[in-house]
Parts: sequence; structure tokens; C-alpha cells
Amino acid sequence: MSRDFELYDLRVTVVAIEGRSVCGMEVGDYFELINSAHLKIPADKHFCIYALNSVLPFLAAKQRVLAENDWLERDSLMICPDPEERLIMKVERVAKRTMDSDELT
Repeated sequence: MSRDFELYDLRVTVVAIEGRSVCGMEVGDYFELINSAHLKIPADKHFCIYALNSVLPFLAAKQRVLAENDWLERDSLMICPDPEERLIMKVERVAKRTMDSDELT
């Protein structure tokens, strides 16, 4: 019996900063979540832990195919909790990967 399933790799990109960036991030900064649970940030870059924390609860769901009318299937913009920054991020599916559940916990 096959234990395979599919997950999306994700890219979370800063698409706007409507306030002042106190964390040093810029539009275009991003991280990727690949291979189920591997977080990749480009060399010589950083990603604010508070901005990261605001998207983390949604990433496992965004990795999966959701019902067509599920709001999380339609919506892809998230915002950092810092009201001074109003840093807006977009979660995008960048690739679909077949995983073996026996290789994961």
C-alpha cells in the first residue's frame, strides 16, 4: 500500500510595507518552506521572527489542497502584528512535492 501524499512547497514574500520598517526587512524579502518542514532564507538575508510568527499557523494548511470555497484556499495575504510597520506578506505555492509518510514524523 502506498503511503505517498502531496504537499506544496511555499514561498512567503514581503509585498508591501505601509508603515516604517523597524525590523530591517524590505519589499521582496522572502523565505521558503520546502520538503515539508525545511525553512530556507537566502544567504545574507533575515526574516523577522514576529512576521514569521504571524504566518506560521497557516503554513501547514497552505501546503495542502483545500476545499475550493475554504477562505484559506482563496486568501494569500498575511500581515505582521506590528501596527507601526504594517508589513504585508504573500504566501504562494511554488511547487508540488510527493512525500512518503513513512519518512516523516
